[in-house]
Amino acid sequence: MGEAGGGDDRVLPEYDELPLVPSLGLRHAWGVFGPDDQLGTINLLSPDRVRKATGLVREGTVYNLVLPLGAVDPPFYGRDPLRHTVFRVDRNYWDDRLDNFFLQGASHWDGLRHVQAREAGFWGGRAGLEPTPGPGPLGIEHWVCHGIVGRGVLLDLTPELESASAGYDPFTSCSVPAQLLERAAHRQGVEVGTGDILCVRTGWMTRYRGLDEAGRRAASSSHDFVGLAADETMARWLWNRHLAAIACDNPAVEVSPGDRTVGSLHRRLLPLLGFALGEFFDFDALARACAEDGRWEFLFVSVPLYLPGGVGSPANAIAVR
Repeated sequence: MGEAGGGDDRVLPEYDELPLVPSLGLRHAWGVFGPDDQLGTINLLSPDRVRKATGLVREGTVYNLVLPLGAVDPPFYGRDPLRHTVFRVDRNYWDDRLDNFFLQGASHWDGLRHVQAREAGFWGGRAGLEPTPGPGPLGIEHWVCHGIVGRGVLLDLTPELESASAGYDPFTSCSVPAQLLERAAHRQGVEVGTGDILCVRTGWMTRYRGLDEAGRRAASSSHDFVGLAADETMARWLWNRHLAAIACDNPAVEVSPGDRTVGSLHRRLLPLLGFALGEFFDFDALARACAEDGRWEFLFVSVPLYLPGGVGSPANAIAVR
Protein backbone atom coordinates (compact mmCIF):
# COMPACT_ATOMS: atom_id res chain seq x y z
CA MET A 1 0.00 0.00 0.00
CA GLY A 2 1.20 3.53 -0.73
CA GLU A 3 0.58 6.65 1.32
CA ALA A 4 -0.98 9.47 -0.60
CA GLY A 5 1.07 11.99 1.39
CA GLY A 6 1.16 15.72 0.62
CA GLY A 7 -1.56 16.55 3.16
CA ASP A 8 -3.84 13.77 1.88
CA ASP A 9 -3.94 10.77 4.23
CA ARG A 10 -5.76 8.52 1.76
CA VAL A 11 -4.09 5.11 1.50
CA LEU A 12 -3.74 4.08 -2.13
CA PRO A 13 -3.58 0.40 -3.13
CA GLU A 14 -0.81 -0.95 -5.28
CA TYR A 15 -1.74 -2.04 -8.79
CA ASP A 16 -1.75 -5.77 -8.02
CA GLU A 17 -4.10 -5.15 -5.08
CA LEU A 18 -6.77 -3.69 -7.38
CA PRO A 19 -9.74 -5.92 -8.28
CA LEU A 20 -10.40 -7.28 -11.76
CA VAL A 21 -13.28 -6.58 -14.11
CA PRO A 22 -14.25 -10.22 -14.68
CA SER A 23 -15.43 -9.77 -18.27
CA LEU A 24 -12.19 -8.02 -19.26
CA GLY A 25 -9.58 -9.53 -16.95
CA LEU A 26 -8.23 -6.00 -16.36
CA ARG A 27 -7.67 -4.25 -13.03
CA HIS A 28 -9.69 -1.21 -12.02
CA ALA A 29 -9.54 1.50 -9.34
CA TRP A 30 -13.27 2.14 -9.06
CA GLY A 31 -14.15 3.28 -5.56
CA VAL A 32 -10.59 4.21 -4.59
CA PHE A 33 -11.54 7.90 -4.57
CA GLY A 34 -15.12 7.40 -3.41
CA PRO A 35 -18.32 5.79 -4.72
CA ASP A 36 -19.37 8.61 -7.07
CA ASP A 37 -16.00 10.06 -8.01
CA GLN A 38 -15.85 12.56 -10.89
CA LEU A 39 -12.12 13.36 -10.90
CA GLY A 40 -10.09 10.15 -11.11
CA THR A 41 -6.38 10.73 -10.50
CA ILE A 42 -6.88 14.51 -10.46
CA ASN A 43 -7.99 13.91 -6.85
CA LEU A 44 -4.30 13.61 -6.00
CA LEU A 45 -3.72 17.31 -6.67
CA SER A 46 -4.46 18.21 -3.06
CA PRO A 47 -4.15 21.78 -1.73
CA ASP A 48 -0.96 20.84 0.11
CA ARG A 49 0.61 19.45 -3.08
CA VAL A 50 -0.36 22.58 -4.99
CA ARG A 51 1.20 24.73 -2.26
CA LYS A 52 4.43 22.72 -2.32
CA ALA A 53 4.56 22.89 -6.12
CA THR A 54 4.55 26.67 -6.01
CA GLY A 55 7.85 26.42 -4.14
CA LEU A 56 9.48 25.04 -7.30
CA VAL A 57 9.29 28.47 -8.91
CA ARG A 58 12.70 30.18 -8.76
CA GLU A 59 13.15 32.56 -11.71
CA GLY A 60 9.47 32.98 -12.52
CA THR A 61 10.09 32.01 -16.15
CA VAL A 62 6.98 30.75 -17.96
CA TYR A 63 7.07 28.10 -20.70
CA ASN A 64 4.15 27.53 -23.02
CA LEU A 65 3.42 23.80 -23.39
CA VAL A 66 0.76 23.83 -26.11
CA LEU A 67 0.47 24.24 -29.86
CA PRO A 68 -1.47 27.01 -31.55
CA LEU A 69 -5.02 25.98 -32.38
CA GLY A 70 -5.05 24.57 -35.88
CA ALA A 71 -1.32 23.78 -35.86
CA VAL A 72 -1.97 20.07 -36.42
CA ASP A 73 -2.87 20.45 -40.07
CA PRO A 74 -4.22 18.35 -41.66
CA PRO A 75 -5.92 17.17 -38.47
CA PHE A 76 -5.51 13.61 -37.24
CA TYR A 77 -8.22 10.95 -36.91
CA GLY A 78 -10.63 12.32 -39.49
CA ARG A 79 -11.25 15.65 -37.81
CA ASP A 80 -12.11 18.68 -39.94
CA PRO A 81 -9.74 21.66 -40.20
CA LEU A 82 -10.36 24.51 -37.80
CA ARG A 83 -11.87 27.66 -39.34
CA HIS A 84 -11.32 31.02 -37.67
CA THR A 85 -13.46 33.90 -38.91
CA VAL A 86 -12.86 37.54 -37.91
CA PHE A 87 -15.72 39.92 -38.68
CA ARG A 88 -16.77 43.50 -38.09
CA VAL A 89 -19.58 44.17 -35.63
CA ASP A 90 -19.80 47.89 -36.40
CA ARG A 91 -17.43 50.66 -37.50
CA ASN A 92 -15.28 50.34 -34.34
CA TYR A 93 -15.60 46.78 -33.01
CA TRP A 94 -14.52 43.38 -34.29
CA ASP A 95 -15.47 39.87 -33.19
CA ASP A 96 -14.48 36.36 -34.21
CA ARG A 97 -15.71 32.79 -34.11
CA LEU A 98 -14.43 29.26 -34.56
CA ASP A 99 -16.01 26.56 -36.71
CA ASN A 100 -15.00 22.90 -36.80
CA PHE A 101 -13.51 23.38 -33.35
CA PHE A 102 -12.53 19.85 -32.34
CA LEU A 103 -11.53 20.10 -28.69
CA GLN A 104 -8.96 17.31 -29.05
CA GLY A 105 -7.51 18.60 -32.32
CA ALA A 106 -4.30 20.15 -30.91
CA SER A 107 -2.70 20.07 -27.42
CA HIS A 108 -5.46 18.66 -25.23
CA TRP A 109 -6.68 16.53 -22.35
CA ASP A 110 -8.66 13.36 -22.87
CA GLY A 111 -11.40 13.50 -20.24
CA LEU A 112 -13.14 10.67 -18.42
CA ARG A 113 -15.94 10.64 -21.00
CA HIS A 114 -13.51 9.88 -23.81
CA VAL A 115 -13.19 6.09 -23.57
CA GLN A 116 -15.28 3.32 -22.09
CA ALA A 117 -14.19 -0.21 -21.22
CA ARG A 118 -16.61 -2.05 -23.46
CA GLU A 119 -19.67 -3.27 -21.56
CA ALA A 120 -18.07 -2.35 -18.21
CA GLY A 121 -18.61 1.32 -19.00
CA PHE A 122 -16.75 4.51 -18.16
CA TRP A 123 -14.74 5.48 -15.08
CA GLY A 124 -16.34 4.11 -11.95
CA GLY A 125 -18.07 1.33 -13.87
CA ARG A 126 -20.73 3.65 -15.22
CA ALA A 127 -22.33 1.28 -17.70
CA GLY A 128 -25.10 2.57 -19.92
CA LEU A 129 -23.90 6.18 -19.64
CA GLU A 130 -24.80 8.20 -22.72
CA PRO A 131 -22.51 11.24 -22.79
CA THR A 132 -24.54 14.25 -23.85
CA PRO A 133 -23.81 17.99 -23.83
CA GLY A 134 -24.50 19.77 -20.58
CA PRO A 135 -23.62 19.09 -16.94
CA GLY A 136 -23.39 15.44 -16.01
CA PRO A 137 -21.19 12.61 -14.85
CA LEU A 138 -17.49 12.75 -15.78
CA GLY A 139 -17.65 15.97 -17.82
CA ILE A 140 -14.50 18.06 -18.18
CA GLU A 141 -16.08 20.74 -15.95
CA HIS A 142 -15.22 18.66 -12.89
CA TRP A 143 -11.49 18.94 -13.65
CA VAL A 144 -11.92 22.66 -14.35
CA CYS A 145 -13.49 23.35 -10.96
CA HIS A 146 -10.85 21.30 -9.15
CA GLY A 147 -7.92 22.60 -11.18
CA ILE A 148 -4.95 20.86 -12.82
CA VAL A 149 -2.11 22.47 -10.89
CA GLY A 150 0.83 20.69 -9.26
CA ARG A 151 4.38 19.44 -9.51
CA GLY A 152 5.28 18.72 -13.10
CA VAL A 153 8.15 16.36 -13.93
CA LEU A 154 9.58 16.16 -17.44
CA LEU A 155 11.16 12.92 -18.62
CA ASP A 156 13.01 13.55 -21.88
CA LEU A 157 13.26 10.10 -23.47
CA THR A 158 15.07 11.17 -26.62
CA PRO A 159 18.59 10.23 -25.40
CA GLU A 160 17.41 6.73 -24.45
CA LEU A 161 15.43 6.27 -27.65
CA GLU A 162 18.26 7.50 -29.85
CA SER A 163 20.81 5.25 -28.16
CA ALA A 164 18.48 2.23 -28.37
CA SER A 165 17.89 2.59 -32.12
CA ALA A 166 20.29 3.94 -34.71
CA GLY A 167 18.46 6.48 -36.83
CA TYR A 168 15.58 6.69 -34.34
CA ASP A 169 12.45 8.04 -36.03
CA PRO A 170 9.50 9.07 -33.85
CA PHE A 171 7.28 8.65 -36.91
CA THR A 172 7.70 4.88 -36.83
CA SER A 173 5.94 2.55 -34.42
CA CYS A 174 8.14 2.25 -31.32
CA SER A 175 6.79 0.92 -28.03
CA VAL A 176 8.41 2.59 -25.01
CA PRO A 177 8.62 0.17 -22.05
CA ALA A 178 8.30 1.21 -18.44
CA GLN A 179 11.97 0.38 -17.88
CA LEU A 180 12.95 3.15 -20.28
CA LEU A 181 11.02 5.68 -18.19
CA GLU A 182 12.97 4.44 -15.18
CA ARG A 183 16.28 4.86 -17.00
CA ALA A 184 15.44 8.40 -18.08
CA ALA A 185 14.45 9.36 -14.53
CA HIS A 186 17.70 7.88 -13.18
CA ARG A 187 19.82 9.73 -15.77
CA GLN A 188 18.08 13.01 -14.98
CA GLY A 189 18.32 12.44 -11.23
CA VAL A 190 14.62 13.02 -10.67
CA GLU A 191 11.99 10.99 -8.82
CA VAL A 192 8.41 10.61 -10.03
CA GLY A 193 5.84 10.20 -7.28
CA THR A 194 2.39 10.69 -5.86
CA GLY A 195 0.40 13.56 -7.30
CA ASP A 196 2.95 14.42 -9.97
CA ILE A 197 2.00 15.45 -13.49
CA LEU A 198 4.32 13.37 -15.65
CA CYS A 199 5.38 15.06 -18.90
CA VAL A 200 6.97 12.76 -21.49
CA ARG A 201 9.03 13.99 -24.44
CA THR A 202 9.66 11.48 -27.24
CA GLY A 203 10.79 13.92 -29.93
CA TRP A 204 7.62 13.44 -31.98
CA MET A 205 6.62 17.10 -31.75
CA THR A 206 10.12 18.26 -32.70
CA ARG A 207 9.95 16.17 -35.86
CA TYR A 208 6.40 17.27 -36.69
CA ARG A 209 7.27 20.95 -36.35
CA GLY A 210 9.94 20.59 -39.04
CA LEU A 211 7.71 18.96 -41.66
CA ASP A 212 6.60 20.64 -44.86
CA GLU A 213 3.00 20.46 -46.05
CA ALA A 214 3.48 17.10 -47.78
CA GLY A 215 5.11 15.65 -44.67
CA ARG A 216 2.27 16.79 -42.44
CA ARG A 217 -0.25 15.32 -44.84
CA ALA A 218 1.56 11.98 -44.76
CA ALA A 219 1.78 12.05 -40.95
CA SER A 220 -1.94 12.69 -40.57
CA SER A 221 -2.83 9.54 -42.50
CA SER A 222 -0.11 7.07 -41.47
CA HIS A 223 -0.68 6.91 -37.67
CA ASP A 224 2.70 5.25 -37.13
CA PHE A 225 4.47 6.85 -34.18
CA VAL A 226 6.38 6.29 -30.96
CA GLY A 227 4.47 6.05 -27.70
CA LEU A 228 4.20 4.39 -24.32
CA ALA A 229 3.78 0.63 -24.31
CA ALA A 230 0.14 -0.39 -23.96
CA ASP A 231 0.80 -3.43 -21.77
CA GLU A 232 -0.07 -4.16 -18.16
CA THR A 233 3.51 -3.51 -17.06
CA MET A 234 3.15 0.12 -18.14
CA ALA A 235 -0.23 0.48 -16.43
CA ARG A 236 1.27 -1.00 -13.26
CA TRP A 237 4.27 1.37 -13.35
CA LEU A 238 2.12 4.45 -13.85
CA TRP A 239 -0.46 3.52 -11.21
CA ASN A 240 2.08 2.51 -8.58
CA ARG A 241 3.61 6.00 -8.78
CA HIS A 242 0.12 7.39 -8.16
CA LEU A 243 0.45 10.12 -10.76
CA ALA A 244 -2.18 12.83 -11.09
CA ALA A 245 -1.86 13.05 -14.89
CA ILE A 246 0.29 12.08 -17.87
CA ALA A 247 1.00 14.40 -20.79
CA CYS A 248 2.96 13.38 -23.90
CA ASP A 249 4.26 15.15 -26.99
CA ASN A 250 2.80 12.57 -29.38
CA PRO A 251 -0.75 12.21 -30.76
CA ALA A 252 -2.04 9.45 -28.45
CA VAL A 253 0.24 8.91 -25.42
CA GLU A 254 0.52 5.23 -26.37
CA VAL A 255 2.33 3.66 -29.32
CA SER A 256 0.54 3.50 -32.65
CA PRO A 257 -0.60 1.34 -34.32
CA GLY A 258 -1.76 -0.71 -31.38
CA ASP A 259 -1.56 -4.46 -30.98
CA ARG A 260 -4.77 -6.35 -30.21
CA THR A 261 -2.81 -9.03 -28.37
CA VAL A 262 -1.43 -6.36 -26.01
CA GLY A 263 -4.54 -4.20 -25.63
CA SER A 264 -5.20 -0.50 -25.32
CA LEU A 265 -3.41 1.76 -22.84
CA HIS A 266 -6.28 4.24 -23.18
CA ARG A 267 -8.68 1.55 -21.96
CA ARG A 268 -6.42 0.59 -19.07
CA LEU A 269 -5.82 4.17 -17.93
CA LEU A 270 -8.96 6.24 -18.59
CA PRO A 271 -12.06 4.17 -17.73
CA LEU A 272 -10.35 1.66 -15.43
CA LEU A 273 -7.73 3.68 -13.52
CA GLY A 274 -9.13 7.20 -13.95
CA PHE A 275 -6.00 8.86 -15.38
CA ALA A 276 -5.99 12.27 -17.03
CA LEU A 277 -4.19 11.90 -20.38
CA GLY A 278 -2.69 14.78 -22.36
CA GLU A 279 -1.68 14.61 -26.03
CA PHE A 280 0.08 16.83 -28.61
CA PHE A 281 1.97 18.74 -25.90
CA ASP A 282 5.04 20.82 -26.80
CA PHE A 283 7.95 20.29 -24.38
CA ASP A 284 10.85 21.38 -26.59
CA ALA A 285 11.61 24.77 -25.02
CA LEU A 286 11.01 23.42 -21.52
CA ALA A 287 13.37 20.48 -22.16
CA ARG A 288 16.16 22.83 -23.21
CA ALA A 289 15.76 24.89 -20.05
CA CYS A 290 15.66 21.81 -17.81
CA ALA A 291 18.77 20.34 -19.44
CA GLU A 292 20.70 23.59 -18.95
CA ASP A 293 20.40 23.64 -15.17
CA GLY A 294 19.50 20.02 -14.40
CA ARG A 295 16.14 20.87 -12.81
CA TRP A 296 13.42 18.66 -14.28
CA GLU A 297 10.60 19.66 -11.90
CA PHE A 298 8.41 22.76 -12.13
CA LEU A 299 5.01 24.21 -11.36
CA PHE A 300 2.53 22.85 -13.91
CA VAL A 301 -0.69 24.80 -14.55
CA SER A 302 -3.46 23.82 -16.96
CA VAL A 303 -6.93 25.36 -17.30
CA PRO A 304 -9.27 23.34 -19.52
CA LEU A 305 -12.31 25.00 -21.09
CA TYR A 306 -15.26 25.24 -18.74
CA LEU A 307 -17.53 23.21 -21.01
CA PRO A 308 -20.17 21.24 -19.06
CA GLY A 309 -20.29 17.70 -20.38
CA GLY A 310 -17.06 18.08 -22.33
CA VAL A 311 -15.36 14.85 -23.45
CA GLY A 312 -12.00 16.59 -23.74
CA SER A 313 -10.50 20.07 -23.85
CA PRO A 314 -7.61 22.14 -25.14
CA ALA A 315 -4.95 21.99 -22.44
CA ASN A 316 -4.06 25.69 -22.03
CA ALA A 317 -0.98 24.57 -20.12
CA ILE A 318 2.19 26.30 -18.92
CA ALA A 319 5.24 25.38 -16.84
CA VAL A 320 6.69 27.92 -14.40
CA ARG A 321 10.29 27.54 -13.22
